[in-house]
Amino acid sequence: MSILLVEDEAGIVSFVQRGLESAGHQVLTASDGVDGLILAQSSDVDLVILDLGLPGLPGEEVLRRLRRRRPSVPVIVLTAKDAVSDRVANLDAGADDYTVKPFSLNELLARVRARLRTSGQERGDALAAGGVTLDFGGHVAHVDGTAITLSAREFALLAVFIRHPGQVFSRPQLLDLVWGYDFEGASNVVEVYVSQLRRKLGADRIQTVRGVGYRLNGRG
Repeated sequence: MSILLVEDEAGIVSFVQRGLESAGHQVLTASDGVDGLILAQSSDVDLVILDLGLPGLPGEEVLRRLRRRRPSVPVIVLTAKDAVSDRVANLDAGADDYTVKPFSLNELLARVRARLRTSGQERGDALAAGGVTLDFGGHVAHVDGTAITLSAREFALLAVFIRHPGQVFSRPQLLDLVWGYDFEGASNVVEVYVSQLRRKLGADRIQTVRGVGYRLNGRG
């Protein structure tokens, strides 16, 4: 799916973009309201994530103008404004959902999936490597034809591997790509999730390269 992220804070852009791409989406970005509106109106994007405090053109105005041109495209507002009156005003202006900063990346990805399902725009795009097929539309993996249920984080981790079969990813790289730059959880979280994927996919699907990191066995 193609998603437009309109946000002027570089750290948030990088964080959200990596999460969306790990989930299989193509991401366009804009750092001000004028460019965001142009891209939203002229590009074939499937969903817009829109900050309100934008330079150039306020997010509220971007939303109003976009609704006149593309009334059906889902819009998730992403903002630090958490007053009930702000939520009501933006939902009434045409926002489909409202996420308040600071936010959980997992929650934002879940909201993206929900909005795409509701709009009927989610497609059955899939990638395959090493005997594993990752269905981004259905959010499920198939191993040698058998469906395997994955958690959101397992899915995101497998997406990194399956998009680059045979490439070795270090633990810091995986933490950055899947958990985000501000992750402060358990130090062994990568090892835990790799172990979970091995139990579900087969022990030989994800290989350990000693002293370097992990890779998907593209010959599986």
